[in-house]
Amino acid sequence: MENANIEKILKAVSEGQLGVAQALESLKHLPFEDLGCATLDHHRALRQGFPEVIFGQGKSISQMQTIIGALLQQGSNVLATRVNAAKGMKLKEFFPEAVYHTEARALTVELHPVKMRGRGKILVICAGTSDIAVAAEAVLTARLMGNEVEQLYDVGVAGLHRLLARRNLLTQASVIIVVAGMEGALPSVVGGLVDKPVIAVPTSVGYGAAFGGVAALLGMLNSCAAGVTVVNIDNGFGAAYAASLINRVTA
Repeated sequence: MENANIEKILKAVSEGQLGVAQALESLKHLPFEDLGCATLDHHRALRQGFPEVIFGQGKSISQMQTIIGALLQQGSNVLATRVNAAKGMKLKEFFPEAVYHTEARALTVELHPVKMRGRGKILVICAGTSDIAVAAEAVLTARLMGNEVEQLYDVGVAGLHRLLARRNLLTQASVIIVVAGMEGALPSVVGGLVDKPVIAVPTSVGYGAAFGGVAALLGMLNSCAAGVTVVNIDNGFGAAYAASLINRVTA
């Protein structure tokens, strides 16, 4: 349950439009709800500013249906990551208002408009077309968390002029997410050009010696550019969440 929902309930009680018993019924699942297959953290939005996000990989359709239904019951927007197309289409049968995002491999349900909370723009850069799935996950997550997001795809170090031709996007951003596989060099290049936080995301893209993204991960961890931080392999969601916290306007 988000702050706006609780404020609405409390205001209705104070104005006599809602009884105490009805308010208690609305709030009874705080701070968490035992669904059997999951213990849903309804206090997440109050503590951290964003509702709990569903990691869809490995969850059954029945489990996803239960969790999504409980979140919607509490008035929360829903973001489910790592949802394959077959699972996404099946869930849309239960939740017609849901949107499946093919590139990002994610499902969303927006009960209410996303409130813009970012003080500036988040720029998501990816090195190659093969990295787009991870980059798209970052773009979708950052947007759903209330940020203006710009994207710049296929500008890896094999053709650096493609990145340099768009220097204006780098200077306009408040936080930059850089997604790259292979040797993972792109975040170091970006980090050497800007005066803002750079969050590097290694991907599992690459030939055999890339070791499923380990080569890119180690390259990014060893970056000589100051101000570059690194998340786990293929973790576009984690990068966008961290970027949102950095970019968020605080009261």
